[in-house]
Amino acid sequence: MHLIQFTDDKGSRAVGVTRDGATQRVNGVETVYELVQVALRGGDGLVAAVAAQGLGETLDKQAIARDGRLLAPIDHPDPSHLHVTGTGLTHLGSAATRDSMHKKNDKPAEELTDSMKMFRMGLENGKPAAGQKGVQPEWFYKGNGHIVANPGKAIPSPSFALDAGEEPEIAGIYVIDQNGQPRRLGFALGNEFSDHVTERINYLYLAHSKLRACSFGPELRVGDLPRHIEGKSRIIRDGQVLWEKPFLSGEDNMSHTIANLEYHHFKYDLFCHPGDVHVHMFGTATLSFADGISTRPGDTFEIEEGQFGLALRNPVQVETEKPVVISGLY
Repeated sequence: MHLIQFTDDKGSRAVGVTRDGATQRVNGVETVYELVQVALRGGDGLVAAVAAQGLGETLDKQAIARDGRLLAPIDHPDPSHLHVTGTGLTHLGSAATRDSMHKKNDKPAEELTDSMKMFRMGLENGKPAAGQKGVQPEWFYKGNGHIVANPGKAIPSPSFALDAGEEPEIAGIYVIDQNGQPRRLGFALGNEFSDHVTERINYLYLAHSKLRACSFGPELRVGDLPRHIEGKSRIIRDGQVLWEKPFLSGEDNMSHTIANLEYHHFKYDLFCHPGDVHVHMFGTATLSFADGISTRPGDTFEIEEGQFGLALRNPVQVETEKPVVISGLY
């Protein structure tokens, strides 16, 4: 079962569900967050909540996408209560790109970079046995709901950015229930948009490089993550494919289990406040930046994988410079 959020032809918000190849409107709710509250009250999950609400008109998802009416597949009434975070160096091919970005030429060849050390730790203890705790991954904060660009809409890159690069990933989608328990809703395609040039200057700039907008969706795939995911990431410029490469995800292609990555995020009480929404990016091994690509305003990112429904598309837009003015209030 897949869920989407969109605006209908009257400008009202709505939720759609896709099952067995057909997409219909879900009655009685305007947002997936509302639907989640129905599921929490009923105690039987999202599938049962959709059945309880009933279904309405048949929808054409492709037409909704063409019309620019898609929304992110979940949001929060107060965007400050949606947290976007992520983990890196979690995929079997992810170390090579990062290592080449951070390797110091004045070090002996046999000395491992911090990236390679972190990657090796994941290989050795990122997939613990059930009930055991594995090694914690690299972790970063990206922002809150204010930094989410809807599918089809422009991803803004700040005027001071040195790079505007895509990161095709899988995002886990969670809501914290009334008891402070994280509840996984499912997974979505994600573009964990980052500034790789800033990161390359010094590894300690990683936190700065991640404070950028992102996009995820358009569809929320309800349920467990497939073990093998093989999609395509591409950049389109002036109507032509500038760059294209497959990306892999799922635990068969990762050095950590999803459970281990989830544990090391939600072990913090900060991330277990009832009602909050979490969008957690699980990392990638595929970057156009690694192939020497530098994007321009108007380039379009396209990330697709058949198990997740519609492709995630976003153009790049560079923001105008905003002066930073600090005034006292004494």
